[in-house]
Amino acid sequence: MGFCGLRVTRPDRLPDLPGRLSAWLAEGAHGTMDWMAERADQRARPTVLWTGLRSILVLAMSYRPEHDPLALVGQGERGALAAYAQRRDYHEVLKGKLKELGGYLSAKGDVRVKVFCDTAPVMEKTLAEAAGLGWQGKHTVLISREHGNWLLLGAIYTSAEFEPDVPGRDHCGSCRACLDICPTDAFPAPYRLDARRCISYLTIEHAGPIPAAFRVAIGNRVFGCDDCLAVCPWNKFARTAAETRLAARADLKSPPLADLAALDEVAFRALFAGTPVKRTGRDRFLRNVMIAVGNSGSPHLAEAAVARLTDPSPLVRGMAVWACGRLLGRAAVRDLHRRHGSGETDQHVRDEWRAAAGLTGARAGETSAG
Repeated sequence: MGFCGLRVTRPDRLPDLPGRLSAWLAEGAHGTMDWMAERADQRARPTVLWTGLRSILVLAMSYRPEHDPLALVGQGERGALAAYAQRRDYHEVLKGKLKELGGYLSAKGDVRVKVFCDTAPVMEKTLAEAAGLGWQGKHTVLISREHGNWLLLGAIYTSAEFEPDVPGRDHCGSCRACLDICPTDAFPAPYRLDARRCISYLTIEHAGPIPAAFRVAIGNRVFGCDDCLAVCPWNKFARTAAETRLAARADLKSPPLADLAALDEVAFRALFAGTPVKRTGRDRFLRNVMIAVGNSGSPHLAEAAVARLTDPSPLVRGMAVWACGRLLGRAAVRDLHRRHGSGETDQHVRDEWRAAAGLTGARAGETSAG
């Protein structure tokens, strides 16, 4: 079916999960992902989600990239997308296969099943470790001795009684490569992630303007970040992924930023149809592209940023202003403000104009400014 691993655990084999999840949420490390807290009890205690649960089947599918994701970082005029995002949306692929397997189990007897793939309050990585598919590394991602970091996970909750497998054992040792490579220092300690500093969170989950403190560190990453995964030494043992419907698209390996910056809603939907990127939405994605343009160091890409100064989305306009400030001199930005920004009504965009052009007081928003 394309899965590279299947292991079994039981809901009573997660004694530490409630305390760990509660502490993480109390720190606010989940950022604006309020859905993590809203059904926290169901995440921490699987039997709260379904009282009929007896066994949990955890399945993994490899998406080992054909190239080194770190080679894409720093290609100033091209965008870098996380390896999983260059493929068909794994939610659709895995969910269909999980339903197929669940149907097979149900047909074998009086067995009830529920299938999950990142669409319900289920802690897949914790379950995978408890089931023995691998262990959660210091970067909190599941690591497999056979497949490295490149695993997509799904779970089948079932009323059937299965013998549980041996839980995974930590093999990270003294290595801290994943911690040291993080561009935004998102790991306050080994095995702890502060999502508010994570590039994957900032470019995908976070809906508002990206804080200025993290923009330069984002570089040319326009959707997600693979750095902590790609640097893991265990990847050297990863076997070639089995043929599945998750083959990477060549046109998404390192697309030109100029092309991405030109996307309107229709073109965005057409380019990313069937991929995880589409779910994030055009405005959030163009926000990321404008940051990458600003980090490109290529003055000729300033034209792409200038073209977005009048974008319908204030989220895009604000980052376009920031990009212009990075690529053009302050005098040029002030001239752009006179032409495009003097009537700005969005407070965030006005603040970006003020910072990029060195404006003071209300000049960043008044129609008479300049």
